Amino acid sequence: MKKSESHRGETGRAAQLPTPLRVAMRAAFDKKAQHVAVLDLRAGGAFTDFFVICTGGTARQVKAIVEAVEDALRKAGERPSHIEGGEGAEWVLMDYFDFIVHVFTPDLRAFYALERLWGAAEHLDELTEADLG
Repeated sequence: MKKSESHRGETGRAAQLPTPLRVAMRAAFDKKAQHVAVLDLRAGGAFTDFFVICTGGTARQVKAIVEAVEDALRKAGERPSHIEGGEGAEWVLMDYFDFIVHVFTPDLRAFYALERLWGAAEHLDELTEADLG
């Protein structure tokens, strides 16, 4: 498989992602996150192994998703090294060293287009909770 290939709703591949990523995605799905995607950056020598990218419809939903992800990962023993964005933010970045969770509003996600920017990475697009196994 070429690293630039995109896989939509590939249950087997998503179920094999590292546990903390699956925990983060389940928490995001619980708060109705949309357009959940994972970029596998390991082959490109990036500063982290994975991006988890999702969308909340409003800044309030972004905040709810971020809080749920942070809480779920904390319960799993994971602590962020850094969080950027805050109250009323339309983009929040949560850095967990091996992976980064990006939560956007629709307009900012379209503007920054991380999937396009990191186009050489392997993409798992439009994941659903069922894809996590």
